[in-house]
Amino acid sequence: MTIPKSEYASFYKTYISKAEQLNKGLIEGLQSSLVTFFEVLAELPEEKHQFAYAEGKWTIKELISHIIETERIMAYRALRISRNDKVNLASFNENDFVANSNANNVAYIELIKEFSLVRKSTIAMFKSFDEKMGTRIGNASNSEISVNALGYILIGHVLHHLGVIEERYL
Repeated sequence: MTIPKSEYASFYKTYISKAEQLNKGLIEGLQSSLVTFFEVLAELPEEKHQFAYAEGKWTIKELISHIIETERIMAYRALRISRNDKVNLASFNENDFVANSNANNVAYIELIKEFSLVRKSTIAMFKSFDEKMGTRIGNASNSEISVNALGYILIGHVLHHLGVIEERYL
């Protein structure tokens, strides 16, 4: 599926493009990116869990925490917009979230399990949306966005960060 550019802000193009490259529907893409998440991260050696590829960069645990937090925020936005909520939903500072996440003190396997639970919840929510809900437009971070675009952003967001992990962390 192709998401019209009018349904999302240009800074989400990277994520939307990665999701569209899968050439899968929204639910199948959400499920597929969960499988890919496990393929890349499930068997990661323990010495890599708190590895950061450069000074000031996030550890893999912090990166997983960021993926989880972004999933929750974007899913919340999708829920609000699907219900025809017209409130401008607030942005968030990902660096502040990671700095205050305590991710490096959480067991790695617990982060992996947590993402699985959050993603499965996201999938269940998107399955409950009908076609009309998926095309609803709302406002988040002072930009218009559709429910469907948020779903594809979630797919692409995971794929983007898994790519970064494979290129810079492994």
